Amino acid sequence: MPSTDDGSSAAAQAVVFAAPRGTTTLADNPRTREGRAAERVPDRGRAARQAQMRAHNLSVTLAQVVDAQSPPSRAQIAASTGLARGTVTGLVDLLIESGMVRELDPVVVARAGRPAVPLEPTPGRVAGVGMEVNVDYLGLRAVDLAGGVLVETVERADLRGSEPDAVLDRLANLAAPVLASLAADGVRVAGTALAVPGLVDRITGPLRYAPNLGWRDVDVVGRLAAHPVLADLPPRVANEANLAARAEAHARRGRVAPSFLYVSGEVGVGGALVLDGEIFLGRHGWSGEIGHVVVDGGPDGTRPVSLEQRAGQDAIAQAAGLAPGAPFADVVAALAAGDPRARDAVRGAARWLGLAVATVANVVDVSEVVLGGTFGLVFDEVQDVVREALADRVIFADWSAPSVRRSAAGDYPAMTGGALAVLRTVVSDPTPWFAATS
Repeated sequence: MPSTDDGSSAAAQAVVFAAPRGTTTLADNPRTREGRAAERVPDRGRAARQAQMRAHNLSVTLAQVVDAQSPPSRAQIAASTGLARGTVTGLVDLLIESGMVRELDPVVVARAGRPAVPLEPTPGRVAGVGMEVNVDYLGLRAVDLAGGVLVETVERADLRGSEPDAVLDRLANLAAPVLASLAADGVRVAGTALAVPGLVDRITGPLRYAPNLGWRDVDVVGRLAAHPVLADLPPRVANEANLAARAEAHARRGRVAPSFLYVSGEVGVGGALVLDGEIFLGRHGWSGEIGHVVVDGGPDGTRPVSLEQRAGQDAIAQAAGLAPGAPFADVVAALAAGDPRARDAVRGAARWLGLAVATVANVVDVSEVVLGGTFGLVFDEVQDVVREALADRVIFADWSAPSVRRSAAGDYPAMTGGALAVLRTVVSDPTPWFAATS
């Protein structure tokens, strides 16, 4: 029996035809069960619950397609979710009709029966735009539901001590041609997100403090929303390490949701704790500031020195004998050329990094550490040093030593994470996008 849009059977929603005038029907007789039912007031709450159930099941079904590492079939979605096969068929048909999901060529399976038809998100239909302002660059990247990068632009700049209004105008001007290009290609933009290297209040929204930018209490959303380019797409704002960790969690998705400590090396050093695939934000959204963990007492033991001061980009470049503010690519090049100062600078930073990460591991009990940003670029030099520090300083290392792995999210992961955060709102409630994409 065919399924309807909400997964119920067609018989349950059969059309009741009107009887000829003057004919007595079962519903006219109050003594019959049908007659008593006809006297009742319609249960609007039940209809609302049915609509909510369909919206929920659409979200669950779309998430199965979007989050799958390989394209799933209808049968696999039914097995994973516990939904009836007929229900999944109806839901998938809706998603295909909307243009959000498409079928691939059938795959012959070993067991008897019809070939399985894999499903994947339709590329280039709906996209999220992730933007970033960091200390040495700003840019944006558009990612679609299929995970493809549709367009991106990055502009190098020294933004230390910069004026927020000027930088945000510059970012909006970068966004203008990107958004115009997406619109010209028929891509619907679900929204924007902005990554910044500082404390973002998740309750009230402002950027509270970005020390390396020199920004304090900046209403980033208000200022960007006032710009004509982003007036209809005001961004959500989040810490860059948190958004980069979101991209990393997506890259590491599988049958078991990943849990790890993510550490991002930039001019500053950021971090994020991922538990079962979700970012642990803390009470205000300020967790993960591992760069401000004190690792040294200074030359006389009385001046606290943070991890950022020992293992940030500037500290490594200076220890390698490069000019202050030199691009980290110069450190990587010197390391590849066998420069002993560059090697010692990177390994020295890794020792301080290992000390800080071990401290965090002892507090929150992590089993995996993921190194991204600059630490990912020099991973081969730092991984063993960090592992040794964890083995030596983590109290539970004898039974379960934390592993150390290179980031899998690629370059500019915070931009990707911002776009993914936007797309998650589409997956959570795809119904409003049906008319927009069909």
